Amino acid sequence: MTATVLVCDGITSDGIEPLVKLEGVKLIFGKVDDIEDPEMIEGIMVRSATKITESVLERFSGLKIIARAGVGVDNIDLTAATKKGVLVVNAPEGNTISTAEHTWAMMMSLVRNIPQANQSVKTGEWDRKKYTGQELYQKTLGIIGMGRIGSELAKRAKSFSMNVLVFDPYFSLEKQKELSVTSVDLDTLIQQSDIITVHTPLTKDTRKLLNYDNLKNTKKGAYILNCARGGIIDEEALLHYLNTGHLSGCALDVFEQEPPVNRSLIDHPNVIVTPHIAASTIQAQKNVAYMASDEIKSFILNKPLKHAVNFPSLSKDTYEKLIAYYDFSHVLGSFTTQFFKEPVTEISIGYGGSLSETDTTSLTRSFLCGFLKTRLGRPVNDVNSMVAANERGIVVGEKRGTDDYGYPNIIHVKVTGQNRTFTLSATLVKGFGGRIIQLNGYTVDFVPQGSLLYIEHRDTPGIIGKVGAFLGERKINIATMHVGRKSAGGEAMMVLTFDSQLPEEIQKELVSIDDLLVCKPLDL
Repeated sequence: MTATVLVCDGITSDGIEPLVKLEGVKLIFGKVDDIEDPEMIEGIMVRSATKITESVLERFSGLKIIARAGVGVDNIDLTAATKKGVLVVNAPEGNTISTAEHTWAMMMSLVRNIPQANQSVKTGEWDRKKYTGQELYQKTLGIIGMGRIGSELAKRAKSFSMNVLVFDPYFSLEKQKELSVTSVDLDTLIQQSDIITVHTPLTKDTRKLLNYDNLKNTKKGAYILNCARGGIIDEEALLHYLNTGHLSGCALDVFEQEPPVNRSLIDHPNVIVTPHIAASTIQAQKNVAYMASDEIKSFILNKPLKHAVNFPSLSKDTYEKLIAYYDFSHVLGSFTTQFFKEPVTEISIGYGGSLSETDTTSLTRSFLCGFLKTRLGRPVNDVNSMVAANERGIVVGEKRGTDDYGYPNIIHVKVTGQNRTFTLSATLVKGFGGRIIQLNGYTVDFVPQGSLLYIEHRDTPGIIGKVGAFLGERKINIATMHVGRKSAGGEAMMVLTFDSQLPEEIQKELVSIDDLLVCKPLDL
């Protein structure tokens, strides 16, 4: 049987050797719009130029896999692909070195004024004093985001005798020691770094991570770099502090809008720019193409995939038996990572009741997906979640046949961090959905869904009324409230759910109520 694969975006045969050599594979090179019989295509391989939209997926009705020769999958409609059962894979490792080297080249060019000096000489000038630069020796480099690229930068910085500060809430102590870097909070990194470079994914939490409020706290004369994703740095704020002279310069490979329309930042004399080419080297382009084609090969041969991005295919029997638990496990992972925001060394998951009689590996991987998806700078699913956990130094344990406490099924979770542990137990009730029944030693009963607020407080008379009155005065409607305590007059907790996310300013005000100890917003 022949599998037909469409190769787009100028990817050449030397980059897709695994498919070229695979018997039974027919390769077509071209564009999605030019294919006369799209229903015959089973695989598509793209870079960033081709957009795989819902309408494209409708036309390619026989499509089974999309391979992105690169990291980002912004050009692929993941939701539509998942709904249609089309697997999406990428190649997250192929351009690590290229991006790290480009960032380093931008940094050197920035502090030594190389692009400006080059242009000056080409126009006939010879002004040596004007382009006096800075040494990197013993400067402090602040790296925001310590994934593969951030780690490669740290290695290079140490060879230049730089001090390295890093900010990554999920960066383990073992990795810190291995790379000889110092982990600090974001404010400290901003205040103490001579050069700041960002290497995080663009999410709701990282959008405009560097902004008017915190860029003013940088060292006078600091430098800023962004070779990750446009939007992580507020470009208007960046321009403002360049114009005031507070920042000495910045280097940008990415922008909020590409190509940029507003040229105010680009035209600034202390700004150097490149057109989103950090990953554009001959070696990287070949590497990502090779890795992406190797994923298609594995899929055709029905072998395990390393870099699946979306929900992978399940057999009909497995799907029907575990799908409800699979989805619930993912929610529990998301709940846990939002609740327990610190580096993790071990995750232990136990299964009791009816779950102890089945293979729960897919449930553990689903939990890890929910747990890791906001901690890593690349997509995680149940195919690569175990590998991703291992890369972060997290030991994952699974046990079946644990205590069920009278429930027909139960999932026990224990997460160990560097300073404390987190535990929960949950069950899935037929017709009523999943419920958390134990949380850090408190007996509870609530549905982990929607917008929630977890509160720890002293068990004093009237405390629940105070919280209710406080929210009522601000026209905040409480959908449900669940309370629990360990002992009378001691530690107690409540979980509130709302129809919409609680405003951040309200969350901050809540802490001012006497006897409230902890307020954690959770969005599921």
